[in-house]
Amino acid sequence: MQPLDSLGRPLKALRLSVTDRCNFRCTYCMPREVFGPDYAFLPREALLSFEEIARLVRIFAELGVTKLRLTGGEPLLRRELPALVRMLAAVPGIEDLALTTNGVLLPELAPALRAAGLKRLTVSLDTLRPDRFQALSDTDLPLSRVLAGIEAARSAGFGPLKLNCVLQRGVNEDEILELATFAREGGHTLRFIEFMDVGTTNGWRLESVVPADEVHRTLHARWPLAPLHTTQGAVARGWQYADGKGEVGLIASVTAPFCRSCDRARLSADGHLYTCLFAKGGLDLKGFLRSGHGDADLTSLLASHWKRRGDRYSELRRSATPGLPRIEMSHIGG
Repeated sequence: MQPLDSLGRPLKALRLSVTDRCNFRCTYCMPREVFGPDYAFLPREALLSFEEIARLVRIFAELGVTKLRLTGGEPLLRRELPALVRMLAAVPGIEDLALTTNGVLLPELAPALRAAGLKRLTVSLDTLRPDRFQALSDTDLPLSRVLAGIEAARSAGFGPLKLNCVLQRGVNEDEILELATFAREGGHTLRFIEFMDVGTTNGWRLESVVPADEVHRTLHARWPLAPLHTTQGAVARGWQYADGKGEVGLIASVTAPFCRSCDRARLSADGHLYTCLFAKGGLDLKGFLRSGHGDADLTSLLASHWKRRGDRYSELRRSATPGLPRIEMSHIGG
């Protein structure tokens, strides 16, 4: 029987981090002053093996998980990732297998990921201006690599792609229409995300948030929008362009929290289970798994842990919460 948490929410989606490493140093996720040359990333032996990941996913599927998204860090940095995708695509009950990436390695990996059974791709794209891209991502890799990755993904059969843009006041909100035009012309679904106080290192301030309602007004003034039906557990409110040129999503995680419908759990690359993006600690599944426990024990542990879940950080957000201890987003994915 599918477990429900203390607020009656089912477990339907799992975000699975396969590495804590990334080839970007985006200021809102992995600022270089924290994640510099001396930062101690996880050693290989600390990571869940592909076999361990597949075993855990099978158990999650038995508990009701149907949606699985691979994240990082940057997930494409994990060696032999298509082999893991092939294993996970074969798990009974997993209906939607997706991956979020910064896109720069897609020219090499998109065809293999598609052949392995990956169904959907989301690419992060915060700007279309090369100089701004260098500043935001703090990398020597050029914007053209991301754009080439988007095209490679489309050529490999992924489409329509989802493009995620984190908006920050005074940083990139002047590109709302420019980014929307790019997505419309390319047949992609763009999602604008409010800047969140994830982790403790990104310098979040409420004043930096560009509210989803403001984004809607900007888009609607240029291209009239009609609301789409929002499915249970969806984080984005969808809108269709009235002229028929696709859709856009608005994720109002700060100004209109959706905690009460949140049905997702997160598994870090080192095997810790987190029941909220803003959690300060996780359940060590890797230790439990490597100590020889059987599937029945793991199933019982996961079910009982989920039943005790009462997370609703974004609903409770106030002036004091940004200073509370939290796991970094790069450790558990967005």
